[in-house]
Amino acid sequence: MSLSRKRQKELNRLRAEALDLWGAQQDVLGRANTVAQKAGQQAAIYTREEVAPRLRESYDQYVRPVTRVAGDVISHSVVPAVGNVLGTALSVADVAHDARVQAAIKRLQAAKGELTKKAKPQKSGPGFGTYLALALAGAAVIGIAYAVWQTFRADDELWVAEDDSTEPPVAE
Repeated sequence: MSLSRKRQKELNRLRAEALDLWGAQQDVLGRANTVAQKAGQQAAIYTREEVAPRLRESYDQYVRPVTRVAGDVISHSVVPAVGNVLGTALSVADVAHDARVQAAIKRLQAAKGELTKKAKPQKSGPGFGTYLALALAGAAVIGIAYAVWQTFRADDELWVAEDDSTEPPVAE
């Protein structure tokens, strides 16, 4: 396909303008990249000098005391309560496996067998052991629920109102 001389000149001129525009865009992008790198460096410096110390201060002032109190509550309330419940349950289980207790149970069963031969057959249902186990489980659940409630309840004494005085705080 042949083009007229006039069209050929226009195409060459447009090609030259496009190449000039491309070069200008590359220069702008190169300068924008340099500016973005410098802005990133300044943001990192600002973060290191201004933001990080403020975050550290806020953490030390607000978060650390609450976590310390929550840890104390858990270690002084929840853990001993759970330990007591588990210890009681294990001691009941140990007593149930004791040889003297087993012998007494056998004697009672033998006596019961003699009584049941004489008496009318009765329906079996939940016995004293079932109710005792349910009571112990209920006490354990109530103890754990109380400890969790104590841990997570709102305690107004944890928060100290800020002073309106202009004196600088005294370092401890």
